[in-house]
Amino acid sequence: MARGGRADRRRADAAFIAVTAGVATPGTSNRGVLAVLAPMPTDRRVRRFSQLLVGLLLYGVTMGMMVRALLGLDPWDVFHQGLTKLLGQWIDISYGTVITIISVLVLLAWIPLRQRPGVGTVLNTLLIGWTADATLAVLPATDAWPPRVALLIGSVLLNALAGALYIGAGLGPGPRDGLMTGLAARGFASLRVVRTCIELTVFGAGWLLGGAVGVGTVVYALSIGPLLQLLLPRVAVRSLASARGGAGASSGESVPSPPGASAHADASIDPGTVADLEGR
Repeated sequence: MARGGRADRRRADAAFIAVTAGVATPGTSNRGVLAVLAPMPTDRRVRRFSQLLVGLLLYGVTMGMMVRALLGLDPWDVFHQGLTKLLGQWIDISYGTVITIISVLVLLAWIPLRQRPGVGTVLNTLLIGWTADATLAVLPATDAWPPRVALLIGSVLLNALAGALYIGAGLGPGPRDGLMTGLAARGFASLRVVRTCIELTVFGAGWLLGGAVGVGTVVYALSIGPLLQLLLPRVAVRSLASARGGAGASSGESVPSPPGASAHADASIDPGTVADLEGR
């Protein structure tokens, strides 16, 4: 059983890496300007784009909520906030602007890894930072414990839902996830090891720069994976071919894809693998 589980994990990892690396798969296409992006699934595009936009906007909102909770941030946002404080000593720069700049820089790191961004990757880069700033502009800060705890709990739960929505849309990973899968695809280490090394690095740098670390950091780290694993199969957009085939698709079960299969296109990737990536 253990060997079978490891084999399923390797197949699911290979499928996710294949998709995020821009491998063309049946049922995907891009034309014109979009040809520079990873191929998009050809079916259910209205549903996919609607779900993508809702997920990305909600993701930015939850980032602002977690900042206002004042109870600690997730590893990448510890880094974002710490860098904002550092740069703020010399220039007037917002938290959301720093998020966007880091997203662009991370995307540049995709180039030597030969990664191709999806349309969801581009929209992720453009929308999340702006939405986080908008949320901070309308959501007042508070020192009272009850609303801060409520903001923390709500931000973690809604962040998981937002991640599941935009990952499940199958239109490309976030810049940070693509960096992780790109490094794993080039043989640096497994997805989990790469993710752990990157997040420990940005967390440590952010902490040294003054980013907020607290109980919220621990709550997020422990809960986001299981929550994504629970939610992703329920919101993932399956291709029409997948929806018509097999008992696994009709029952909503997650069946690990073989290497090179369109894992994002039919959402058949093992949700635990995506949960490991945090959806960002």
